[in-house]
Amino acid sequence: MKILVLANFGMGLYKFRKELLQQLIQLGDEVYVSLPYDDYVPLLIDLGCKFIETRVDRRGTNPLNDIVLIHKYRRIVKNTKPDIILSYTIKPNIYGGIVSRMNRTPYLPNVTGLGTSIENKGLLQKFTLFMYRFGLKNATCVFFQNDSNKNYFLDKKVISGNYKVIPGSGINLNEYKFQEYPKNGTVRLLFIGRLMKNKGITELLDAAKHYKDSSADIEFHIIGFNETESNETLQELNANNTIFYHGQLNDVREQIKLCHAIILPSYHEGLSNVLLEAASMGRPILASNIPGCKETFDEKISGFGFEPKSLSGIIDAIDKFIHIPYETKKQMGRNARRKAEKEFNRNIIIDSYLKEINKFKECLK
Repeated sequence: MKILVLANFGMGLYKFRKELLQQLIQLGDEVYVSLPYDDYVPLLIDLGCKFIETRVDRRGTNPLNDIVLIHKYRRIVKNTKPDIILSYTIKPNIYGGIVSRMNRTPYLPNVTGLGTSIENKGLLQKFTLFMYRFGLKNATCVFFQNDSNKNYFLDKKVISGNYKVIPGSGINLNEYKFQEYPKNGTVRLLFIGRLMKNKGITELLDAAKHYKDSSADIEFHIIGFNETESNETLQELNANNTIFYHGQLNDVREQIKLCHAIILPSYHEGLSNVLLEAASMGRPILASNIPGCKETFDEKISGFGFEPKSLSGIIDAIDKFIHIPYETKKQMGRNARRKAEKEFNRNIIIDSYLKEINKFKECLK
């Protein structure tokens, strides 16, 4: 079979879906990946994927750019003649769906989260939902990463056909192996993600300032590309040890190993890969009580939740974590790993995709 994968950036496709791509290639399928060029494209090519460079403006709202993207997808489908199309994130899902309808190509989109355009009410939300209804109308199966997103699409009558909830992108338990818990002492909290408002970075920095002025023995370590905060602010906070900013790292495992807990005050998620990675390595979770985060931990068992956009909520959760005994923290980490093993093994996602894809293989025989 020829399989076309539409995505908006290589890092996500490689880090979270390479095992699926590898499995398809090993089964003898011809896999094309359509996305903008980045540092991960050579790695995708090394897996055996055939790369098609495609510009996708991830956050742009210019309709002309989107029309260009639809025409690009049409040319790609015309040239590659795929037997099935897989897609991830909003624009590939919508415009890939439109093109799949035009060509009557089986289509498996993955809703990796609602995104800002839907979370924020207004004309953009209405337009995005309208486009989603049109794009997903003939989808063979729509994959969701949490029940809340699935229920939202059902309530808004975006979907009516076949759909399935899968545990996010899952986690490769062998790559993110369990690590012994750090020694008792200064509590290291780790944030991994883009430094942007919707990830709760403003509230996190305010929390770091709060603890800088307290007697608590705690450090805030931050990893990620800076999208919204001023460099001057980060440099100042880093210089006086309010935070420890590590920039963007390709491999975060060493920093997860050194931390006592992962923290993510995000406003919305599909299902957080960062939290799964930390849980798999045996680290407790402090995160927003929102769909996409709350599924990754059990309250007081493997983590603590708090309300999004709430500085007092974050501080309360951190205080709880600081003051529990060291052995309890350690046990929470073990509980986190067990939950990852039981509920988020990436093989669950691979099996879900292969089940749908195999239906078409049977039809082609």
